Amino acid sequence: MTAQASRSDHDPAIPDIRDIDAYMQRLGQGAREAATLMRRVDTAAKNAALLAMAEHLEQARSDVLAANARDLARERESGLEAALLDRLALDDRRLDAMIDGLVQVAALPDPVGEIDGLRSRPSGIQVGQMRVPLGVIGIIYESRPNVTLEAASLCLKSGNAAILRGGSEARDSNAAIAACIRAGLARAGLPESAVQVVATTDRNAVGRLISMPEYVDVIIPRGGKSLIERITREARVPVIKHLDGVCHVYIDAGADVDKALAIAVNAKTHRYGTCNTMETLLIDAPLAETLLPTLALAYGEHGVELRGCERTRAILGDIGVASEADWQTEYLAPVLAIRVVDGIDDAMAHIERYGSRHTDAIVTEHYGRARRFLAEVDSSSVMVNASTRFADGFEYGLGAEIGISTDRLHARGPVGLEGLTSRKYVVLGDGQVRR
Repeated sequence: MTAQASRSDHDPAIPDIRDIDAYMQRLGQGAREAATLMRRVDTAAKNAALLAMAEHLEQARSDVLAANARDLARERESGLEAALLDRLALDDRRLDAMIDGLVQVAALPDPVGEIDGLRSRPSGIQVGQMRVPLGVIGIIYESRPNVTLEAASLCLKSGNAAILRGGSEARDSNAAIAACIRAGLARAGLPESAVQVVATTDRNAVGRLISMPEYVDVIIPRGGKSLIERITREARVPVIKHLDGVCHVYIDAGADVDKALAIAVNAKTHRYGTCNTMETLLIDAPLAETLLPTLALAYGEHGVELRGCERTRAILGDIGVASEADWQTEYLAPVLAIRVVDGIDDAMAHIERYGSRHTDAIVTEHYGRARRFLAEVDSSSVMVNASTRFADGFEYGLGAEIGISTDRLHARGPVGLEGLTSRKYVVLGDGQVRR
């Protein structure tokens, strides 16, 4: 049966797309054709499109901000929670970062066509591996309109075609940004179907996007745990994902106290609504009596609600009780769970049990314990003496990221250009035949 968009969902800003199946098939066909063309596009043309997008976004700054203001007003009225409103919001500073991101991706080396490990075999042939685009990438995300541009730029630079489906809360913002993307592609002489933004908020569009293996090669979901669980469960194409970001900072007995204070406060309060924000603080028992009161004062200045284990509450007094659920919760809010632990083994056991394999950090001046933490904590980013907030493609020098993968296969951690390619074997010969 053909899925139909309901009239009640129609908004004047959204095309009245009635036949979702036919619409998504058109997008898929266009993306597949574009992916074939993109394999032939050279680096100069891709960079020209990225820089043209940056220029069009600058020219359309007032239009994009006005569209975002409409989204914010509508979602604020509907009761969208504060953390998601923060993700949705654009201002001049965030627009500047988006424009800078396009320029930086244009400046990055193009991975497509790189040949690694070329070696000669006894037969005389040479064998190596060449980086190639994945093909058509479907990206499903919520709230953050900047993802539209980041995803477009990385898919384009890595030679892929993309179908982007943003959340309904950012529909006006995404439409304004999509216009800049199309203009940039056209100006560079590239097919507009190389990056397509789904122009309907009908939920059936997601169901079709994740079940078109004939058109889509990989799905990358970015959003809440329920969205990613649904995509993982229902997708008929491979998925690169992370479910949540239950990130930890462990303050070891061998920590520099000033570093520990700065890192623990930054990791929680720099931004609340991001997946690399610390949600649980682990502190070694020998430091707990002296450092926890200072940390509590600092968190109090930021309005952070503290929930602690029995030993934490014995030191800090009247704070909330950390339940079993708290250790597993990605708050995305000014709430922090604290546990006093007995050394690095206790800390790593807690992370192993409750962590989400996203980002975990140790603060210590003890070389051996730092090395153990790096080797034994099974997360996509593991840090020594640095805030978890650095777990980000831009901070890692990737220019931008499509998302953070906590999977173990193909891509892990922030997914940049190389994560959007695969490798195929190439063989160079001079008339050799097998005997």
